[in-house]
Amino acid sequence: MLKTALFVSTTLLAAQVCAGGFTLTSPEIKPGARIAEAQVFRGFGCEGGNVSPALAWQGAPQGTKSFAVTVYDPDAPTGSGWWHWLVFNLPADATGLKPGAGDPKSGLAPAGAVQSRTDFGQPGYGGPCPPVGDKPHRYLFTVHALKVDKLPLDENAPAAMVGYFLNQNALGKAVLRGRYGR
Repeated sequence: MLKTALFVSTTLLAAQVCAGGFTLTSPEIKPGARIAEAQVFRGFGCEGGNVSPALAWQGAPQGTKSFAVTVYDPDAPTGSGWWHWLVFNLPADATGLKPGAGDPKSGLAPAGAVQSRTDFGQPGYGGPCPPVGDKPHRYLFTVHALKVDKLPLDENAPAAMVGYFLNQNALGKAVLRGRYGR
């Protein structure tokens, strides 16, 4: 019994150490800091550049076969948050995304990557644009390490469906939090 408990606790500790080394960074998004106008949505009363930031990750869990990146606002006054970006089927050797890769027409995302429908109603990056007067919203930039080569979804997949497949196939994730208010 003691050996089993020791084995389980050692295994869990090893998994935590592995997960703890998976990180996401960006030259444009600083942890907890205000998101720059270049990344803010253009529309809904916002006048930003709507350019997806450069993202870089390292320390993915062993066995990662692909990645996905999402941007989510849990503070949106919808009852279910707001999905700003969903890109998946990024190859296992990817270590980041270039600035502007969130425009599906730009060709800046890795070959085979799929950008699906956000809560703005179309594929691609849609930057922050919270209601005027709301407290600053949190924006969670997340890279998901997945145990499958590809998700069986296309650019019309809604965020909830993408989220379902991400959770079913996750090996780990790394989160970078920014904020924005107006």
